[in-house]
Amino acid sequence: MAGILRKKSGDTSVRTGRKDTRGGPQKRPVKARGRRAPQGATRNPVGAARPQGRAPGQSSLWLNRLLILLGAGVVLTAAVKAFITVQSLPVQRISVTGELEHTQAQAVQDMVQPGLVGGFLNADLQQIRRQLEGLPWIYEATVRRKWPNALEIHVVEELPIARWGQDGFLNHEGGVFHSDKAGDWDALPRLQGPKGSAKSLVEKYQRLVEILAPLNLAVAQLAVDERGQLEAVLEGGMQLSLGGDDFLERMRRFTGIYRTELAARQAEVARVDLRYESGVAVAFKEPVQADPSQVAGI
Repeated sequence: MAGILRKKSGDTSVRTGRKDTRGGPQKRPVKARGRRAPQGATRNPVGAARPQGRAPGQSSLWLNRLLILLGAGVVLTAAVKAFITVQSLPVQRISVTGELEHTQAQAVQDMVQPGLVGGFLNADLQQIRRQLEGLPWIYEATVRRKWPNALEIHVVEELPIARWGQDGFLNHEGGVFHSDKAGDWDALPRLQGPKGSAKSLVEKYQRLVEILAPLNLAVAQLAVDERGQLEAVLEGGMQLSLGGDDFLERMRRFTGIYRTELAARQAEVARVDLRYESGVAVAFKEPVQADPSQVAGI
């Protein structure tokens, strides 16, 4: 057993010798020549900051910032002066556009002048618009600035579709307005009713006009009383009692009987009462009696 172990040990040395022979002799590391770095304590403390002077770029940086601040101040001052100057500019031109038949452009200009005392930018455009729309014949007004010193006003006049009471007028939305030129619109139909009924009465009037147009009939008067009872007078004198309910149904009934029975005798019809659930009541005019003296003369 001991002999076997020695053999194995010898084999190992032989194999090792072969490996070293192939690899060649090993080189020892060459030590760096020169003076060896000193070891131990040093007079300079570790981490001590070296004295430094002010960097040359810091002065120019502060100078640039100062110039920027000065430039911003100059620009801000100029902007404030310009704003104050523009505010104090007066309005030198007022233009009025729109189809004006009842309103004079000079009257509009004279009315807005007091609101322009504060200058171009201080003018209250909304207040000017409300003042203009308060005029009798102005339905809508648009006011805007036009740089640098002008004011543009566009006016839409009222379009009366009927008279209201004795001296008023109604526009297409049922708005009531008054004017001293009432005589210019005597041919318009007259609508009348209690306070607050103008808008609903205009709607009824417009619907009535649409229904009667195919029959070649036109409305001369339309009135509603405190109980909501509707009465219409057509051109030619025919009266329609429409009541307060079922307006469209009663007008449909009237158009039917008018086409079949009343159109040929239109001049004789005095009144048509439509306040029944079904059917109508028709009253005819009294026949004109011939004058006996005229008959004798013939």
